[in-house]
Amino acid sequence: MGFVSGLHHVQLAAPVGSEPRMREFFAGVLGLAEADKPADLAARGGAWFRGPGFDLHVGIEKEFVPARKAHPALLVDDLDALAARLAKAGHPVQRDNLLVIPGGGEYAHFYVNDPVGNRLEFLQRVA
Repeated sequence: MGFVSGLHHVQLAAPVGSEPRMREFFAGVLGLAEADKPADLAARGGAWFRGPGFDLHVGIEKEFVPARKAHPALLVDDLDALAARLAKAGHPVQRDNLLVIPGGGEYAHFYVNDPVGNRLEFLQRVA
């Protein structure tokens, strides 16, 4: 019997003052909805975003260093359309080989950096 029942949110770090760039990327380019933060947390800066079945939180760090290896992996319905949209917005993608997860299926995927350099992965299940 497991104790974990689901994923609530993923948190990424970002430098002080980067909220406008992060909003443009996560809401504007990726189409996530910005979620309200509780007042006591809003005073710390950052931004929260909501997608289908998950939340993504951006927290502010004074001594920010982008995550180069650690990353959230987000499922998408049209990987090629997203790659084109990201490239058009100035975020080139790094395609990778087909990802085969034993017992979990096959996925086309790529990586991209958010506006402050955090690594993100996007995956689409291959039929």
